[in-house]
Amino acid sequence: MAAGHDDKFHHVRDISHFELPWEMHIDLPQIFGLQLTKFMLLQLVAVVFLFLVFRGLAKRAAGGQVVTGRWWNFWESIVIYMRDEVVRPTIGEGHHDDDHGHGHHHHGPKVGHPADKYLPFVLSCFFYVLICNLLGVFPWLGSATGELNVTMALAFTTFCAVVIYGSREQGPVRFWLSLAPSMELPIGLKVILLPMIWVIELAGFLIKHAVLAIRLFANIMAGHTVIAVFLGFIAMTADTGMWAIVMPSSIIAQILVGLLELFVAFLQAYVFAFLATLFIGAAVNPH
Repeated sequence: MAAGHDDKFHHVRDISHFELPWEMHIDLPQIFGLQLTKFMLLQLVAVVFLFLVFRGLAKRAAGGQVVTGRWWNFWESIVIYMRDEVVRPTIGEGHHDDDHGHGHHHHGPKVGHPADKYLPFVLSCFFYVLICNLLGVFPWLGSATGELNVTMALAFTTFCAVVIYGSREQGPVRFWLSLAPSMELPIGLKVILLPMIWVIELAGFLIKHAVLAIRLFANIMAGHTVIAVFLGFIAMTADTGMWAIVMPSSIIAQILVGLLELFVAFLQAYVFAFLATLFIGAAVNPH
């Protein structure tokens, strides 16, 4: 949370004010003794923006109406892509539907797919991470996803969702036992090996979700840090004859990295949502 300029990474850290040009800044207030921070406010902006967008989209799609308008079609196309290309193929139709004789859900092309019940969570992950990433593109704002505490909270939410969905589908005991694969072994060997394998699989299960947080944090923070470094070259050479060469080069490099950041913003949101979908699929369809 330190915002001191002795900290080389102060531009990408969460702070209690917004920094503006000419060393001006807007201090954020305390609410009920809790200090409001830049990333808290930006996350709130992301939530409000997404609420307004999808409330409007839901109204226009209500009752099976065709959504019109480029703005609304843009959001609808992403939702349909995530549904048809990520969630449904990755999670599949589940094993309980066939077990209970509910195979009659094929009423038409991709209608009432069993995996659709996980779609709200995956879409929430994708769009929330995406908007938080994209807010960092605007000057004097920042990406809340470049803060490890934020990505850890997102990963923990995914962990809880995976456990809840898996327990609901299989039952809590069977879900945790299914972490270890079933193996045809002599009973003596099974008693020794299975607990060891289960502990290893549990560690892997926890590590997968931890990596989810670290991957997102590292990618977003790295991009902003590289941009800050390129711009820092200008200040380093301000009093030397190299200034005229370094300044245009640094600005061009910063613009190119900024364009790459736009791609990374979408890519990392997709990766986070896709991995969350994989984890849910593995939890509800154990092999």
